[in-house]
Amino acid sequence: MNSNRFPRTARVRARSDFDRIFKHGRRVALPVLALHFQADPAVPARLGLAVSRKVDPNAVGRNRIKRVLRDTFRHLRGELAPGDYVLVARPGASRCNGEELRNHFRSLLKRAGAWPGLALPATAATGTMPAASPSAPMPDSGPG
Repeated sequence: MNSNRFPRTARVRARSDFDRIFKHGRRVALPVLALHFQADPAVPARLGLAVSRKVDPNAVGRNRIKRVLRDTFRHLRGELAPGDYVLVARPGASRCNGEELRNHFRSLLKRAGAWPGLALPATAATGTMPAASPSAPMPDSGPG
């Protein structure tokens, strides 16, 4: 399968699917986007978008938002947890540029636990406290 495509099978299209995801899915939100996610190991990652006229009265603006979000999903689809994703744009989304929308979407995916994102460095940064070894004795807190 070519990961650069966005086939119909990768889209949430049916009203019943949207209703099911809104009702039973997990919701995480930012001021500009809300993500509804319902895990389903039997289904590869699928995306549904809801961008109303309240977000941007101009079709050109709504389509730009959808295009950026679809493209971001298309690139991340192979790394995402299987299931259904519905993104609901909020009025602030029309004031975001493409990179800001991409960053907000990635942030929501991480918060939902659906995308690992970038791994943290294996070593602690300079100046931070070293991790306690499991065999080290714990300090006695005492009675008081």
